[in-house]
Order: sequence, then C-alpha cells, then structure tokens
Amino acid sequence: MAARTPKDPAEQPEQTPPPATIRTQEYDAGVGWEVGQHAPADAYRALDGDGHGTPTGPVVPSHPGGYARLVVAKGALVTEGVRSELDAAEAEQRDGGV
Repeated sequence: MAARTPKDPAEQPEQTPPPATIRTQEYDAGVGWEVGQHAPADAYRALDGDGHGTPTGPVVPSHPGGYARLVVAKGALVTEGVRSELDAAEAEQRDGGV
C-alpha cells in the first residue's frame, strides 16, 4: 500500500536539500601556461612588417617593438587558442623558424 502525502503544505515535513546540491569549494586554477591556468606574464609575438600580420619569431614577455600581437596578458586565463599560439611559436623556433 502506498504512503499518503498530505496536500496541505503546512502538514508536509520540512525538507533539507540532499548533500549533492551543496556547492563545493572552488579553487583558483593556478599560475602557469597550461589551459585553464592564469598566465604568469604577458606574452607577445612579433608580426611581419609586410602588412600580412603573420606571426614571426618567439613569444616574448614585453612588446618587441614594431608590429606585435599580445597573445595573453599576465593573469588572464590561458585558453586553447592561447596554448596553440604558444605551441606554434615554440615549434617554429625549434624547427629553424622563419
């Protein structure tokens, strides 16, 4: 036989939320160059001077002068796009670069 539930809200017992709905402690992602972390420094990459805007050279922590692009600012979240830009610069330098 099924249990009867009272229709009057005053008759219903007070319910507490189940433990799974309690928010857990959140922590900062940390500092580093991996996706989801906060960048420890600015990262710039020079652009070619021919007006094409092609990234050239290594990633550096300060503006290299001329045309350059800020890849990520210090303290900003490192995203997949930022990580791929850093990896591309590293691979270019390792393979002899342009």
